[in-house]
Amino acid sequence: MTTPPEVKSPEVKHRGLITFAIMLATIMQVLDTTIANVALPSMTGDLGASQDTINWVLTSYIVASAILTPMTGWLADRLGKRELFLGSIVGFVVTSIACGLAWSLPSMVAFRLLQGVFGAAIVPLSQTFLLDINPREKAGQAMAMWGAGIMVGPIIGPTLGGWLTESYSWRWVFLINLPVGVLAFLGCAFFLPRSIRRPRVFDLPGFAMLAIAIGALQLILDRGGEVDWFAAVEIWIYTVISVSAFWIFVVHILHSPKPFLDPRMFADRNFATGLVFIFVVGIILLASLALLPPMLSRILGYPVITTGMVMAPRGVGTMISMLVVGRLVRRVDARLLVITGLCLTALSLWEMTGFTPQMDALPVIRSGVTQGLGLGLVFVPLSTVAFSTIDPKYRADATSLFSLVRNIGSSIGISLVSAVLTRNIQINHAELGAFINPFNPMLRQVSPGAVAGDATALSQMDNLVNMQAAMIAYVDDFWLMMWVTLAAIPLAMMLRRPTPLHG
Repeated sequence: MTTPPEVKSPEVKHRGLITFAIMLATIMQVLDTTIANVALPSMTGDLGASQDTINWVLTSYIVASAILTPMTGWLADRLGKRELFLGSIVGFVVTSIACGLAWSLPSMVAFRLLQGVFGAAIVPLSQTFLLDINPREKAGQAMAMWGAGIMVGPIIGPTLGGWLTESYSWRWVFLINLPVGVLAFLGCAFFLPRSIRRPRVFDLPGFAMLAIAIGALQLILDRGGEVDWFAAVEIWIYTVISVSAFWIFVVHILHSPKPFLDPRMFADRNFATGLVFIFVVGIILLASLALLPPMLSRILGYPVITTGMVMAPRGVGTMISMLVVGRLVRRVDARLLVITGLCLTALSLWEMTGFTPQMDALPVIRSGVTQGLGLGLVFVPLSTVAFSTIDPKYRADATSLFSLVRNIGSSIGISLVSAVLTRNIQINHAELGAFINPFNPMLRQVSPGAVAGDATALSQMDNLVNMQAAMIAYVDDFWLMMWVTLAAIPLAMMLRRPTPLHG
């Protein structure tokens, strides 16, 4: 299969309209990974759920989407990329409405699971379409547009979700998808080029093993924090299942005549390196987004809307960076752009290590803009170069893997920083609390009431210790993410300039 039949189709003259419709669908799907987070407390009472069980609203969506994402390539070949994309949009919108009308926790979890099933193919197919309808010289600009939607979506998601929940109802977090989805469907139905179907045998054993491995991994990451990670037998069971299934999957695709994922695609150095990089980007992007809102709320006392406004400049920085780098990617060595982006991202994280409870919003805004600029410089050349040399027949499978690895990186990053944060808060609280005793002369000067055993003074001192312990723990997480970013810089040298594709 080669790209010219699709690239040269008459509908490509509507490239702008196609791109707009595709990006509407993409942003709609990406927003739903984070927009529901802030609405969970409101859902708890309405759906009769507990604090523990309400998290399944997020887990069901993430697990279903992760399991079905690798299947995108096979479904696209079987049904046609255009037909699969349109079907995914319709299914996503219908299940979004069902989520908005859910009457109980089981119904909400079931609808969210189906929403994840239908939404799994939207992001990888959107990337595939943008690569298909744009000539090689415009691939960088196309990936800049796609990357803006992918990276800005999670940033504005919590803010939009908070505003809808506070102003209207948590149900509008899902119902808002109806007008967006209808517009995206109409644009794609009228202008999206038809694709060539290439039916292939479905490798059920390969898909089953990969699905089990991914599903068990997502359960580890989602449940680990609640059950104290490997102190629980449950997590060990998930780990054994995930590792065993993945090992069987690797052995299977290496020896199967018609594997679910062709291992030859990993022989492309740019694509293989791109997967490693997008894993790191996933860790940094959503992990920092997971840390900042609770930090701003818990320590600085910002309400949801203010938190969103303070974090909005991060998205502005990302969009500016992507608009610029989309034009630079053909003229400047991709490795230089990626290294520059990683350095800017590390610089922003270093700035975050200086956060204090007494600071104003300026350090958050400044570091956010710097990080947005840095991640944009990494994401666009990475998305362009990763697919520049791979055989077009692998494109749908490759983009699905690209999205899957990014999502797994995000899940691992969020779980890692959350676990480290919780552990360090406990350690810091114990160490700081040890100084709160009647024999500390500094305490006598600062709070004589605490030394005398006054309940009010002791409560105030405990609140102060809690705040300082949390702030130190957040700073420790920023240090950890900075070193992860710096460790990724040498990998940039494994990328190489794109060479013309055959066929």
